[in-house]
Amino acid sequence: MSLLRRCQLVCVTLSIFLLPVRLAAQQDRPDYSKLFDKTEVMIPARDGIKLHTEIYSPKNATETLPIIFERTPYGLNDDEKGFSRKLRRYEEMMPDGYIFVFQDIRGRYGSEGKFVMQRPVRDPKNSKAIDEGTDTYDTIDWLVKNVPHNNGRVGLLGISYGGWLTVMGMLEPHPALKAVSEQASPADMFLGDDFHHNGAFRLSYGFEYSTMMETDKTNFSFQFDRFDTYDWYLRLGALSNANKNYLHGTLPTWNDFVAHPNYDSFWKQQAMPFLLTRPKVPNLNVAGWWDQEDFYGPMKIYEILEKEDPEHLNYLVAGPWNHGGWAGGAGKSLGAIPFGSDTALYFRRNIEAPWFAYWLKDKGSLPLKEALLFQTGSDAWVQFDSWPPRDAKVRNLYFGEDGKLSFDAPTVESSQAFDSYVSDPAHPVPYRNRPIDMTYPEDHPGGWYTWLVQDQRFVDNRPDVLTWQTEELKDDVTLAGQVTAKLFASTTGSDTDWIVKLIDVYPEKYPENWKLSGYELMIADEVFRGRFRNSFEKPVPIAPGVVTPFTINLHTANHMFKKGHRIMVQVQSTWFPVIDRNPQKFVPNIFEAKESDYQKATQHIYRSKRFPSRVEISVLPSATAATN
Repeated sequence: MSLLRRCQLVCVTLSIFLLPVRLAAQQDRPDYSKLFDKTEVMIPARDGIKLHTEIYSPKNATETLPIIFERTPYGLNDDEKGFSRKLRRYEEMMPDGYIFVFQDIRGRYGSEGKFVMQRPVRDPKNSKAIDEGTDTYDTIDWLVKNVPHNNGRVGLLGISYGGWLTVMGMLEPHPALKAVSEQASPADMFLGDDFHHNGAFRLSYGFEYSTMMETDKTNFSFQFDRFDTYDWYLRLGALSNANKNYLHGTLPTWNDFVAHPNYDSFWKQQAMPFLLTRPKVPNLNVAGWWDQEDFYGPMKIYEILEKEDPEHLNYLVAGPWNHGGWAGGAGKSLGAIPFGSDTALYFRRNIEAPWFAYWLKDKGSLPLKEALLFQTGSDAWVQFDSWPPRDAKVRNLYFGEDGKLSFDAPTVESSQAFDSYVSDPAHPVPYRNRPIDMTYPEDHPGGWYTWLVQDQRFVDNRPDVLTWQTEELKDDVTLAGQVTAKLFASTTGSDTDWIVKLIDVYPEKYPENWKLSGYELMIADEVFRGRFRNSFEKPVPIAPGVVTPFTINLHTANHMFKKGHRIMVQVQSTWFPVIDRNPQKFVPNIFEAKESDYQKATQHIYRSKRFPSRVEISVLPSATAATN
């Protein structure tokens, strides 16, 4: 009997991703039936398919109101009175007065049609073709013509998949669409978001998300036969066993993973660099520094749109949040890390609500000039005229002997100066402390939501993790912008992964919060699959034993390493099961690798004058850091 079992998730509030919102929805909430009149309709798209939509109009409104529109694949999750719990998400916006509209996308929950994961963008020359953008356009057209007392202006927003749907809606925007907020949208599913990072497959997420979305029209939960999924995925063995033993070719997305192991046209057709040009409507991009699913996406979308923005329609907010963590709760902390203020509430009340009121109601002024980013470490909101900031300077953190990390370049002449470890696919490094529960547990909060802020000391004694750290910092170091690892490395295999983590090490005596004494907090991190070092389109083997350069984009950060702290870098080759195991033997398609292809490899990281492995960080001058 298959281990798959039909089970609709109980706690979906805004989306399966949003733990803070799910928790908030379980608390006391207003009786929305006393605040809104609800209308439930099936809105026709241009091809005749009807989309299930709920419309919430404020009772006793004395003026025409704009529409706030959110589309979702995760269901509208009505409460016991039939009113969507999604309304909880918008409590800070309700006093301004809006008509709220929520819609199931085609093929999900109450909507007709066939669901397609990240449905490809249509050919605009084909007037009969449909995509998520046309469904958005057709719905807005219906709403402004049929919803009583609307003022003809619509705001569109969403988080995660909803963020991606928002971007689709602004590619060919309806004239009534006057403002959007893309929040945690994926931008490229092969290079940096949910399913792959730099070509390395995100195993546990890819497996559990595709089974959730494509087994049923509603959310489905794969039933593991053990709590610690690290053990389950290790027992799974080669990736080919997923279809052989469990999925049997029934999931379109998994089949796409297998059929497209490289960065081909399939991935590019849904990647934002190939879709976006200049912004056509005002867009508030929103990101979380510790977003465990889509941090790459909103930062990349902002970057793309910023290249040509003559009307200044492109804005950015980034805060100390996990995936969607700004959408519910106070945001005073994440895991063990406090932030000194209610960061999520501040965003909703002081940034998001005024943003939509400005564009949709001609009320007040814009709450930010360009980019408003929370600076972790100092726990302060900082305004920037551009992101990354133009006055940041690159400084190099060089790997040295005896685990020393320094801003001073290595002077050792020997090209054989290196540190080494053995990477064994049979004993991979866990990406978070075990036991590793399923990605979206049905009956408890789960560790997925906070793993990026987990204390990295849990791998300190692993022989297959290399660590370098500075002495105690004599002054604050303000990181603002790009982080890039430049490794000179060799392997006895013909393929391998490199994982690099930039870490803030708290003082051993930390009286402000004793529980954080010696804490190792990841600030930036990323994996890189070695076969793609020359091209993501055409992978090639690594020459065994040859020193090879690898450049790894660790993305951007806004963080103050405070005086008395240390800066640490860790390097390893497995991160399981969030990343699948590299066989460490080059095969054309890892999804079709055999058990015998997986082998140990000895890894060398070089640190000489000729091969200066390092992490490059963008650092603000102290005067700039203090005055922004």
